[in-house]
Amino acid sequence: MLMATLLQKVYGSFAPKVFEPLFRSLCRGLRVRLEVVGKTDRGWIKIEVSGEDESAALNLLERDMGLAPTFIDKLKKISFVRGRIFSSGESEDELHVDIGVFSPQTCDAVIPLESLQAQLADGKKLSLPQLTELFCFRDNMPVSVKVVGDIDIEGKRVKAELSEAHRSQITRWARSNLDRLIVLGAPLAKVEHAITASKHARDIIRIEPLGLLEHAVLCKLGTDAMGLVPRLGSFLPDATLKSFSSRKIRGLVGSFM
Repeated sequence: MLMATLLQKVYGSFAPKVFEPLFRSLCRGLRVRLEVVGKTDRGWIKIEVSGEDESAALNLLERDMGLAPTFIDKLKKISFVRGRIFSSGESEDELHVDIGVFSPQTCDAVIPLESLQAQLADGKKLSLPQLTELFCFRDNMPVSVKVVGDIDIEGKRVKAELSEAHRSQITRWARSNLDRLIVLGAPLAKVEHAITASKHARDIIRIEPLGLLEHAVLCKLGTDAMGLVPRLGSFLPDATLKSFSSRKIRGLVGSFM
């Protein structure tokens, strides 16, 4: 029997058990029993896997869902980890990322404002609230980071910067000339229903899942994601909806990366 914590969060009104059928479907064909057994204090989903193919099942889940590092000694300088924005808006000089490290104590990745300015704004002195609004750095937004400092055990933090993979994703989005509506806190089926019920299917190219409850809705050329916020939002009352606008990014940052 193996225990693991997935790099997938549940929050709001959603219970971890809701996603158990999805996790089991990923292990279809393997001789394994999978059960969702709860969540951590910050909402990371905990699972239990047992059976002849339990190791193979965990490998599949790590590939498709990600596994939390869990232990602080697994963090190494220059390592890459995935996580979720945490406590956005509470600081004006650093961005906190929950990377799934909580044993023997919680340790967050912290990205200084100067790093974000260098990586995303060509060194321009944009404030953290400006960058947060432009790039949708809201609570539970998935990000990947690179650990660049030693672990501060006492401060329960480690210095980081955005990974090249995440920066490349942002660059691709910003250069596309297409808006994206970021949805945080709703499963895919509810997002699909909101698009259909609001009669905006014709304005949407596709939905890009970022996590179980996080999605980027890619809009067609000429569709303003900000205009979709109230229209889809009425069908997603418990979700956070933010607009990722390449036009606004170019207006503040200039020629993007």
